[in-house]
Amino acid sequence: MSNDSISQMWEDFMKVNPKAPESYEAWAFGDSKEMADELAELVLEGRKTATASNYSLYGDEEPLPFVGLYNIILDGDGKAVAVAETTSVEIVPFDEVTEEHAYLEGEGDRTLKYWRDVHEDFFKKEFKEVNQEFHSKIPVVCERFKVVYKK
Repeated sequence: MSNDSISQMWEDFMKVNPKAPESYEAWAFGDSKEMADELAELVLEGRKTATASNYSLYGDEEPLPFVGLYNIILDGDGKAVAVAETTSVEIVPFDEVTEEHAYLEGEGDRTLKYWRDVHEDFFKKEFKEVNQEFHSKIPVVCERFKVVYKK
C-alpha cells in the first residue's frame, strides 16, 4: 500500500528514529470508513492499545503480526495518523480472550461482554465472505501495541 501520507509519516518517523527497521505495515481498523476513523481516534487518544483479528484469514499474502513490527495506522480515508509498534502477540480461542484484552482494545464500555458481542458479529461477517462458520473456539490473534509516533 502506498500513498503520500504513509510515505511522509514513515519518513518523518525515521528522522527521529533512525534505528527503526526499514519495513512496516500500513492498515486501517475494521471494515468501514466510520469504524476506521473511530478506532484510529481511540489510538490517538491512547485509549486503544490492543486489537484482535481472525487468525484463519492470515496466510502467505498476509503474515501474522510479530513483536517489533511497526504499523502505520490509517484513518477511514487511508490517511496515516500514527506509527505503532507491536509489543505482544498471542493466539487464543475466541472464548478465552481475557477481560484485560477487551479493556485494552478501548472500544465501547471496554467490557468483555461488549468485546465478545462486537467481535462475534465482525468475525461472522468475515467468515461469511469465505464460506466458513464462526464458533466460540476460533483462533483469535490478540495483539498489543504502543504508539511510537504521531503528528
